[in-house]
Amino acid sequence: MIRILLADDHPVVRAGIRALLEGDPELEILGEASTPDEAVALAATLAPDVVLMDLQFGAETTGADATRRIRAEKPAPAVLVLTNYDTDGDILGAIESGASGYLLKDTPPSELIAAIRAAAAGESALAPAIAGRLLARLRTPQLSLSAREIEVLALVAEGETNSGIARALFISDATVKSHLVHIYEKLGVSSRTAAVAAAREAGVLR
Repeated sequence: MIRILLADDHPVVRAGIRALLEGDPELEILGEASTPDEAVALAATLAPDVVLMDLQFGAETTGADATRRIRAEKPAPAVLVLTNYDTDGDILGAIESGASGYLLKDTPPSELIAAIRAAAAGESALAPAIAGRLLARLRTPQLSLSAREIEVLALVAEGETNSGIARALFISDATVKSHLVHIYEKLGVSSRTAAVAAAREAGVLR
């Protein structure tokens, strides 16, 4: 029996996933979380084998943040991201946070269940489209921004100043400038606006 915790802020989505998974006698839904903090707390108390985690909860804390905290526990359940978002920043952020797999919400039910079994067995599970994006990154290293560089660029896209970015990421202004220099070099641009446009065109930012 594979014990599962659902973490998603949409009740209808949770209900749909529950109905789908409860049709499999080898899967058991232990509980549901509607916020990242609730997901962390329930993972600690319910001890699931797999946490199905959304990325965006309409709050400052994200699914990637919750994943990092859940995976820091010992023993830690596997975390399988199930989301609508497929940008490089989302994928890299989730995987670097410790997610065992990354699936999109339009994944066929059979693939979702297979991914849950794989995650419970300690294996990785990536949707074909996600695996393709990661391979594309490897083949185009000039666009391979680091997770931190993507965080910086995402804040630039929101209109933050260097000082604002520094405060948000708990780094110095000089470090922000250094990240921007590397971002410009990798994207072949010379301004903040051009960097954001290039990143969006390449699928790095939403």
